[in-house]
Amino acid sequence: MSSDETPSILVVDDDEVYRNRLARAFIDRGYDVSTAHDFDSAVAAATPDSPELAVVDLKMPGKSGLELVKALREIDPATKIVVLTGYGSIATAIDAVRLGATYYLSKPADADDIVGAFARGEAPPLEPPPPESDEYKAPSLARAEWEHINRVLSDSGGNISEAARRLGIHRRSLQRKLHKYPPRE
Repeated sequence: MSSDETPSILVVDDDEVYRNRLARAFIDRGYDVSTAHDFDSAVAAATPDSPELAVVDLKMPGKSGLELVKALREIDPATKIVVLTGYGSIATAIDAVRLGATYYLSKPADADDIVGAFARGEAPPLEPPPPESDEYKAPSLARAEWEHINRVLSDSGGNISEAARRLGIHRRSLQRKLHKYPPRE
């Protein structure tokens, strides 16, 4: 914490409206907030007085958020960083964490989501379940497919035609799959 016990946070996003909304939300929660719109302005803001926390957008004009994560960690290894992206993938999440990010969130994320992500990043890793427990068994391929189809359908607002388009299958095929009971684990 800084000398006045107010945590400092740097919010970096090229979307001005989103950046300002997050900054206001963090100010309301008692944070000392600074903002930046790209790599260069973020490094300039962090160099004289590095923030304790940083929220970094992955996709920005110029250098990426991943490059910024690396630069912020070089400025101060104690800075905790949450990476935000509207284009999430497992590969970029792994890269962000390898470069020093505390956590990785998909947009839209609000200040509460981000504060929660910093807290989860501080938590100890979960203990794996014992091999003989039911939790250890991976779901069957049919079950994983059924769960994925239902997640895509939910993301499509229940629109079967849109879900079929996103899944790359015919609408009628999707309807047949949805009429089946969920497969057993």
